[in-house]
Amino acid sequence: MKRKQSAFTLVELLVVIAIIGVLVGLLLPAVQAAREAARRMSCSNNFKQLGLAMHNYHSAFKRLPQHGTGTHPDQPVNIWIPSNSGNWSANTHANNMRLSLLVGMLPFMEQQALWEQISNPLDNNGGTPAIWNAFGPTPDQIAYTPWSTEVTTLRCPSDPGFGLPALGRTNYAACAGDSTDWIRDGYHWVRAGQPLPYVATTGSAANSNAAHRGVFVAGRGMKFRDILDGLSNTIAMGEISTDLGDRDITTMVTDGTSNNRNNLRNNPSWCREQTAGPGAFIDPLRPRFWDATTNVRSAASGRGYRWADSFPLFTMMTTILPPNTELCSMGSLDRDLVASNSSRHQGGAHVLLGDGAVKFITDSIEAGNSRAPMVRNGSTGTSSPGSASPYGLWGSLGTRASKEVIQEEL
Repeated sequence: MKRKQSAFTLVELLVVIAIIGVLVGLLLPAVQAAREAARRMSCSNNFKQLGLAMHNYHSAFKRLPQHGTGTHPDQPVNIWIPSNSGNWSANTHANNMRLSLLVGMLPFMEQQALWEQISNPLDNNGGTPAIWNAFGPTPDQIAYTPWSTEVTTLRCPSDPGFGLPALGRTNYAACAGDSTDWIRDGYHWVRAGQPLPYVATTGSAANSNAAHRGVFVAGRGMKFRDILDGLSNTIAMGEISTDLGDRDITTMVTDGTSNNRNNLRNNPSWCREQTAGPGAFIDPLRPRFWDATTNVRSAASGRGYRWADSFPLFTMMTTILPPNTELCSMGSLDRDLVASNSSRHQGGAHVLLGDGAVKFITDSIEAGNSRAPMVRNGSTGTSSPGSASPYGLWGSLGTRASKEVIQEEL
């Protein structure tokens, strides 16, 4: 008598496959969430390393790393050209005082080898000039290898941006506070008849003292003692997304205000409110992207594209509009720019406080009146110098000495 062999029927096999498919479908979101949680933790740890580097730098030099520093073309005349003496100009002989705070922090975040390349003359491998001067050219020069080097500590694992047209990317930027008035220039250095030294006029110093209320001021040496509101109550740096070339409102800047500083400083939401014309406006059907007719900067001018460059688009952030809101400029990547922090995380972005603590700030943080004029020199009323930040808790976290009490636990 033959024994009957048991086996799966086709229906049973299909049922098993369907069950496995359902289980995989249920499991994938959990796996993706776990991966993102791990990336977010790694991002936070990178920021903590930057906090330690900042504190160790201050311990060594009794000051914070300067944002907007470096070298300037000197005599002879055949090297120094007056027309490209400004920090906005490209130069192969010096960096035009355009280096970000991240350059000075390199030895304090395990990047001594890269620092040695930058701080010494470097062979250009047969190019022009034959030898790069110490501290290199302006950070837009791709032929200078250090500027295109990707530094792992400066990258958030959640951000997929990589490679050209960017040079070395960064996901971490210096906090400039709650005003953009002359944000690029700090003390607004001017040339006093000679290439060096630079001096500041009385008027430019007054502009800077009134508007530049963040921990870092371009062109000025800052110290922990300047943070009178307390290190644990003040944002020193913020996380930023790098541009992917997709017209994202948080990573691609518009030419919206056509060099009109008044538009921007009188209403930080100016770009958001434009609905027509050559300015800036957001796609009403896809509110995370600029409209196809909106003027945007060139492909090489994306957010976070140059870790060594002190220009606001690359390594600065403001506490005016809440996190993950649009970039809005006065018409140029190196000019006044409303640029909040942003991230590829869900619902917010990290900030580094002055005491080295890393906090996750949600997009819904209380941010006051986003249409209120910025605090600046020459203004009156609630935007006069010394006023409380018009941008609520978010704005007060970005100011270092405005005597605003923060009662919320971040």
